[in-house]
This record gives sequence, structure tokens and C-alpha cells, in this order.
Amino acid sequence: MNVQIISSLITLGGLGLLFGAVLAYASKIFHVEKDPRIEKINEALPQANCGGCGYPGCLNYAEAVVIENAKMTLCAPGGEETVNRIAEILGVEAEAQNPMVAVVRCQGAHGIAKDKFLYEGIEDCNAENLLLGGHKACEYGCLGHGSCVKACPFDAMAMLDNGLPTVFEDKCTACGICVETCPKGIMQLLPRSQKVFLGCVNKNSGKVVREVCSVGCIGCGLCAKPNITPSEKIIMSDNLPLVPEDWEDFNMAVKRCPTKSFVVRIPSEEEEPAEEVAKEESV
Repeated sequence: MNVQIISSLITLGGLGLLFGAVLAYASKIFHVEKDPRIEKINEALPQANCGGCGYPGCLNYAEAVVIENAKMTLCAPGGEETVNRIAEILGVEAEAQNPMVAVVRCQGAHGIAKDKFLYEGIEDCNAENLLLGGHKACEYGCLGHGSCVKACPFDAMAMLDNGLPTVFEDKCTACGICVETCPKGIMQLLPRSQKVFLGCVNKNSGKVVREVCSVGCIGCGLCAKPNITPSEKIIMSDNLPLVPEDWEDFNMAVKRCPTKSFVVRIPSEEEEPAEEVAKEESV
């Protein structure tokens, strides 16, 4: 009996050595050299692993840059410094970067946007949204639970007493996580150079918007008129004005908007003409 046990152990040991040798040989035969640039790029990244670049983590993004020729400008937290470092590692010219920032496209604070029922449940916007779209009468209105704030990995957001989130632009990296988290689509990434944006995403008719919110865009198209915006930069689409990045002559439109739906991030130096503007069409 002891002889059989010893024989079995020897056989198993021999097989183990044989399989080990085969695996060692195979690992050398099929070994793929890892591009050293991947590790260098990974070290250059901020290691936030926020997923804003579209990849699970910084290492995955580094691999994509080297192997799949992914754009070197996708790491928002890293900024221009990281782009320049990646370009240096790759031995190419740095790609131009257009810095972005997150904005809140809803002004329907407490007492401004109407409610359709009282919600008492999980303090989460996505959870409440499953219940008839939430308590706001405006189907696009912010639900105010701060899911976007909780999701922000850079502490670049906070909830205000009026029930709306705010963005600390100096901390915002434009990772886009808040945009993906919001079930109402009111979070949006804009170029940092854009001076003004529309603080509303409600595409309904003016009559419907007026019934649910006093600051919602009613789609009157006043801002798109040549005597209000001489550059004719504004185009109406789905009852909303499309605001371009390079809209400079917005002062008159902002001032004369009947519902004050525009939000000015960077004041314009251009002043409204002193002469009386032609009589506006009633809306």
C-alpha cells in the first residue's frame, strides 16, 4: 500500500514538472512584449479612474492611446499638461484641446417650477424618476436629490438651498459623470469659452411650459430675430434656441427674453444699442 502511494506521488510530481515545463516553454513562445509607452502614459495620467475618457481606468486608456490610436485629449482631469506629456511620449505633436465645463440647464428652483405631487422616498433622482417621471410638473425639471453631486468624483458640485445643483467651475474637470447620472438631461458639457447658455431643456410648446415653470423657455423665437441678434447666430430647433459657442451679441437677447431663460457665465463687453429696438411681436 505504501509503495502504491509513493508511486502515485512520484507520478503526480513528474506530471507536475512536465506540465510546468510545457507552460514555461509556451509562455516564452507566445510572449508578447508590452509596449513600454503604455506604462509611461499611464504614469502621466492623474489616476482618477473616473471613466470620463470612455475607458474603465487610466491604464485602459493608456493602452487605447498606444494600441488603438485613441485621442490623447480624452483625459479631462489631466488637462493640457497631460496631453503634452502623452504627445512627448508618443513623439508626436500635441492635439489641440477644447476645455469643457459642466453646466446646469435648469432654473426651476423651489417656488419657481411647480410640483405635481409630494414625493417621499429614496433620495435619488434616478429612483424617483421611475415614479411617473418624478414630482416636478415639468417633465424635464431637476428633481433636486443631488445624484449628480454625489456622483462627482472631484467635489466640483453642491446642492443649493433652492433645490438645484451648482458647479464649481474651478474644480470641474468635465469628466461627464454628472451628465451620465442625471435622468433629466439637464447637465451638459460646454466649452469653457462659451459665455452664455440656455437654462432650460423643455421642448414642449410655450403654453405647456408656462403652466409648469416661470423661467422655462417658451420657444417664442425672439432671441433669433435679426433686430435682437444681428449676427443671426441663433437657430430655433424643437421649440428651443440653439446657442453656439461663439455667440457674442447676446446682451439684447438675454435682457429681452420674456422668461429670463438664459444664463450668462461670462459677461459680454458689448453693450446694447441705445436706440429703441423695433416693436417685438407678441407671443
